[in-house]
Amino acid sequence: MEPSQSEMNILSNGKSHDLGDDMSVPMKTLLEEDQNGTQAVRYDDPDGVLESAEFLPSGDGKKPIRFTDFEGKTSFGMSVFNLGNAIMGSGILGLAYAMANTGILLFLFLLSAVAALSSYSIHLLLKSSGIVGIRAYEQLGYRAFGTPGKMAAGIAITLQNIGAMSSYLYIVKSELPLVIQAFLKEDPNSDLWYLNGNYLVIMVSASIILPLALMKQLGYLGYTSGFSLSCMVFFLSAVIYKKFQIPCPFEEFSVNGTASHLNVSSHDHDYNNGLVHENTEDDHCSPRMFTINSQTAYTVPILAFAFVCHPEVLPIYTELRNPSKKKMQKVSNISIFVMYSMYFLAALFGYLTFYGHVEPELLHTYSRIDPYDTLILCVRVAVLTAVTLTVPIVLFPVRRAIQHMLFPAKSFNWLRHIAIAVILLTLINMLVIFAPNILGIFGVIGATSAPCLIFIFPAVFYIRIVPEDKEPLRSPSKIVAVCFAALGVSFMVMSLSFIIMDWTSGTSHAAGGH
Repeated sequence: MEPSQSEMNILSNGKSHDLGDDMSVPMKTLLEEDQNGTQAVRYDDPDGVLESAEFLPSGDGKKPIRFTDFEGKTSFGMSVFNLGNAIMGSGILGLAYAMANTGILLFLFLLSAVAALSSYSIHLLLKSSGIVGIRAYEQLGYRAFGTPGKMAAGIAITLQNIGAMSSYLYIVKSELPLVIQAFLKEDPNSDLWYLNGNYLVIMVSASIILPLALMKQLGYLGYTSGFSLSCMVFFLSAVIYKKFQIPCPFEEFSVNGTASHLNVSSHDHDYNNGLVHENTEDDHCSPRMFTINSQTAYTVPILAFAFVCHPEVLPIYTELRNPSKKKMQKVSNISIFVMYSMYFLAALFGYLTFYGHVEPELLHTYSRIDPYDTLILCVRVAVLTAVTLTVPIVLFPVRRAIQHMLFPAKSFNWLRHIAIAVILLTLINMLVIFAPNILGIFGVIGATSAPCLIFIFPAVFYIRIVPEDKEPLRSPSKIVAVCFAALGVSFMVMSLSFIIMDWTSGTSHAAGGH
């Protein structure tokens, strides 16, 4: 067929389709012929009725392909694994510290609220996607606001996910040498090459991450995602087991072979300047339901971004077998619920093990008891494995965003597919190796791009895309969407304020151990 002059939707399988981006033309049922001569059907389905229904066979006995992209082949279970792996990050290691600074009930309330808001946000994305027949975040931005909308979404996805990948590889760089050193009982001051984090992060990127990132479709990573999640289940099991093995107050490891009871928390100013009284154990080995201190405000952004997976939702939706909005929402809800349960259990048992003594990185607290504990060393390996296997999942949306922004009219090309992955991993490795403070910079980026991707963009795209004759601007659903966008702006301002206060004061790092 003749090339269209409108914006082309470039999909991961390389098929280009006319999206009918001329906003003056109403969206009708369009029959398009792809490069293989088959017909793809696009529907205007504002109510989502067709999308949740089974389609009748076409004249040749085959179901017409929904939306403008290829028919997915990824199973429901693999899609749950992929989305769950996209949600699960290294942030789970800091949730016990968050609970220590909020209390059990306040933490549970905040975590539940964030999980519900994340599910609603995905609902907005899927609703907008169902109306225009597009399963690409950037193209939703194009349909809503033209090229500026597409570029804003693409840039936000790129910055957010590059920041996430950098943080994951930074964990590999800093933690993997310590694990190898502990297993081999090597001298910490040794200059052996396999204890150099810079070499190790390059080796992990080249041997594990890059081959997985070269997969043509995201669905192929379902098996690695399942293994990654099993590693985090092992981490959770170890945290629960250790709760019943470690006494409170715990005995801190000492290099001279002696141990001392740790009764004082350096970051809690209520411990009377280190003076230990007879009732110290009762005071600090009992859980608190509500806690408000100088670090409580810093835990709110941690919880707010605990379910960031929105850049991966639409690519996973694209490759879902027999896709429908209802089915993808079910994938999302199951993934969010499983991660919600794991988050709460990891935070609860980590907190109930160390109470006010828990550190921002939970595994570091275990190392204070016994840095050579075999179980904890195995857990560290499992966490490193999970973090490493998450990087390819996060890379896919970045590559897709780059292709939408820079090569909007190009069909799939293996050379470009590989080159973008290699360039991205090279850039991220250079940032991790040569810019040790890059995480602070990406903290600012995350505080701006994450609220956009989770709250603001899904809401404003929904308001803009859903026709007013179907849902007027004053309808309850759009009013809720407006409030949702306002909530995102509030989160952005709050997060940036915390970061600026942190930088200017210079005291919260010492106090809170961030």
